[in-house]
Amino acid sequence: MEERKKDHIELAFRSRVGKEERDDRFWYEPLLKAHSTEPWTPFTFLGKTFRVPIWVSSMTGGTRMAHTINHNLARACGEFGMGMGLGSCRVLLDDDRAFPDFDVRGVMGDASPLYANLGIAQMEKFYLQKDFSRVKKLVEKLRADGLIIHVNPMQESLQPEGDRLTVPPIEVIAGAVEKLGCPVIVKEVGQGMGPESLRSLFRLPLEAIEFGAFGGTNFARLELMRTGGRQEELYGPLATVGHDAVEMVETVNRLLDEDPNPSCQQVIISGGIRNYLDGYALISSIRLPAVYGQAGEFLKHARGSYEEIRQYVEWQIRGLQLARDFLVVKK
Repeated sequence: MEERKKDHIELAFRSRVGKEERDDRFWYEPLLKAHSTEPWTPFTFLGKTFRVPIWVSSMTGGTRMAHTINHNLARACGEFGMGMGLGSCRVLLDDDRAFPDFDVRGVMGDASPLYANLGIAQMEKFYLQKDFSRVKKLVEKLRADGLIIHVNPMQESLQPEGDRLTVPPIEVIAGAVEKLGCPVIVKEVGQGMGPESLRSLFRLPLEAIEFGAFGGTNFARLELMRTGGRQEELYGPLATVGHDAVEMVETVNRLLDEDPNPSCQQVIISGGIRNYLDGYALISSIRLPAVYGQAGEFLKHARGSYEEIRQYVEWQIRGLQLARDFLVVKK
């Protein structure tokens, strides 16, 4: 106790916080609950049981580090009851050499949801061929629960090797949902989606919509940084356009006022989620079943030992527990 009191004296002035640092999204209610022992009440999402409302958003695919990253993340999902979207599986369509990097079902187990991932440009080709058999085989081989289609026309436009779309993505997505015979999630990749795109998606029987909102990794900007030079200067403003997660939550709630019973009724809130407080605030504010997704933050801790990512997830869960016990999101 004496040592603790000494710390308090020495740190008292350094620990002062100013009004500008206050997180004003919450009411802090310290009197109404004791510290709970259960981190979260298990719930059904994507047809499986989540023990915490956390989703590992799609990240790396087809790189040398992918094996370590994917297997560490999958193991954490199995241990803590989270879900996971694989990074782009495009490399597996023509070549099986990278398959071990993505083959994580055995590590994760069957209880947690796992989704394969292909881009809208690849899906457009199968749509125009009227043949999704290769996609079906990919999902089956990975023992995935379904497919994520990532929609990234801005990234493709700014990528030197990018594809050009010839069909509106919503048409391709509708065709895939009809023909694939497996659950489909649609996501953006860092710039989010406006109200008309969201309205169109909610009309489809998707398993979920993932935001991929503005504020996290921005793949349009990433491609411009790869290119550099005059193109980065000219097209840089395009990477600053988008919709952050708060705006998208508000948009979804307004759309629910128009149509309280959309065909798609699950949401993964991702893009710029820095920590558990961001996630807690957003999933508490949206009027649909939701989890929050992170990519970059997981990536930081998944490249080394499993113990590092395990500890990070434990910190997230502990933070969520404290938020649930003592914080109420202001409406």
